Amino acid sequence: MSGTINETVNQNKFPFELPDLPYAKDALEPHMSSNTFSFHHEKHHNAYVQNLNKLLAESSMKDMSLEEIIKDSAKDPNKAGIFNNAAQIWNHSFFWHSMKSNGGGNPSGDLLKKIEGDFGSYEEFAEKFKTAGATQFGSGWAWLVYDLSEGKLKIVKTPNAETPITEGLVPMLTCDVWEHAYYIDYQNKRPDYLSVFLDHLANWEFAETIFNKYHE
Repeated sequence: MSGTINETVNQNKFPFELPDLPYAKDALEPHMSSNTFSFHHEKHHNAYVQNLNKLLAESSMKDMSLEEIIKDSAKDPNKAGIFNNAAQIWNHSFFWHSMKSNGGGNPSGDLLKKIEGDFGSYEEFAEKFKTAGATQFGSGWAWLVYDLSEGKLKIVKTPNAETPITEGLVPMLTCDVWEHAYYIDYQNKRPDYLSVFLDHLANWEFAETIFNKYHE
């Protein structure tokens, strides 16, 4: 495969832009409100874009793609600001595509078979995914990823701006568990939010497209 983990959410050059949502900001109601998107997409996500462009203005890294910047700056304390903003642009862009109107429920085809094979059943996967999101202390993310080195799907959780792409893992689906992702609609009920994500929002077609790209 090419060095690009996800062509849908990667951006190839500076200055980076706030990507459009793949749906209208009221399309996921009543499960996620347009008010949430007004803050989450238009303010939080946009702030990461603006901050990264400022940080890169005088940097040679501005010739890199977004994914290259993330990998180059990961675990380098001197580039922490660049990493945090670049990774959050990527994570949020991926999260928008991880949801759709009338989503949720079980995936289908080879991805469902793989989930059943690696987790025992879809229901067992769902419980482990929700547990990962609910037990991520503070801000962070719950992910379904494909570990190509082992040929297995896994569930991982990452804090703050951390992202599985720096570990060579291929994200299939993510749920943002930063408070600003759910507090307007769910207050402190993060487990309820995670259940709604899987039952009504998860974009399994998006995950299947990624899985089919990497699965032989």
